[in-house]
Amino acid sequence: MDKKNALRAGALAAGTTLMMLLMSSPALALTRDDGDDPGKGLSVIETLGLYVLIPLVLFVVIAGLVMVLDKSKIRVHKPGAVKAKAKA
Repeated sequence: MDKKNALRAGALAAGTTLMMLLMSSPALALTRDDGDDPGKGLSVIETLGLYVLIPLVLFVVIAGLVMVLDKSKIRVHKPGAVKAKAKA
């Protein structure tokens, strides 16, 4: 019974994928709509800056702010470090 269900699911997935590929025609992307006014394209440097560098910088800034402004007093110590402090 499991083999039939797997075959049915595979056939359904393949059929759905094939229909989606056939229904979406890339040729329709070439025709301009009324009022369509595309701007100039981005260079490679602009694209990398916009989609790679800016998100990385934002991540680093937010992570830095979280670490610097952390107000919690609970600190986790290694067990060996606590024993060493107690002996000293």
